[in-house]
Amino acid sequence: MEIFNLSGKNAVVTGGYGYLGTAMVNALHSFGANVIVAGRSRAKFEEKFNNEHSRLSFQECDIMQSESFKKLYQNTFENFGSLDIIINNAYSSRGNDPEKMTDEDWAYTLEGGLASVHKSIRESIPYLKQQQSGKIINISSMYGMVSPNFEVYEGEECRRFLNPPHYGAAKAGIIQLTKYYAAYLGKDNIQVNTLTPGPFPSENIKNEYPGFVDRLKTKNPQNNIGVPEDLSGALILLSSKASNFITGQNLVVDGGWTSW
Repeated sequence: MEIFNLSGKNAVVTGGYGYLGTAMVNALHSFGANVIVAGRSRAKFEEKFNNEHSRLSFQECDIMQSESFKKLYQNTFENFGSLDIIINNAYSSRGNDPEKMTDEDWAYTLEGGLASVHKSIRESIPYLKQQQSGKIINISSMYGMVSPNFEVYEGEECRRFLNPPHYGAAKAGIIQLTKYYAAYLGKDNIQVNTLTPGPFPSENIKNEYPGFVDRLKTKNPQNNIGVPEDLSGALILLSSKASNFITGQNLVVDGGWTSW
């Protein structure tokens, strides 16, 4: 177990009180890390975790603002002494209809889905280089690898969930951004990887739209959908010294969705 031990490591998770982010925070914490949840709402953080964890703290961060990342990493480094793991999970978007979205929708989503990850990486580099170590894990999506299967979204009930083109474009960009910075930062002993979830519909969707969820299941080789905890093993691998010689890779957790 020692190769996966994160005791004494400091991990920042953007969007750490969201559906997938919460599971990431819990996984990192359970393996010993100090976890800094970065987000815009302390109230949502406190509601989600309710002071149930030691070694867990909140830092305000708006992923659309470079200055916010500067403060996040400066505070983490000054308060905890190191910046060991960064999980770029948060995402912000507008617009859904591929025929009607505005230029502003497109620009906003590329900013919130891709440029925000670049801001995060750029502002963390001085600290990671100073300590000559670090793990950066960028969260992509199966739709950064393949186009949506539009049969899944046919019909009035399911069309509301249609995955828009700017989402996939941003997530595909994350995979390339990962490769770039893995090569650029490799000499500094900094590993940069992508973690790509497949179909992980939220609890609300599962409860309110079971027909749509059934469609997702039938389009997947395992005939199932993921739950957030399914990401834990891959996340810990990429966060720990077990991945010291893994960089520039895309670890896909999708039940086989992208294998078809």
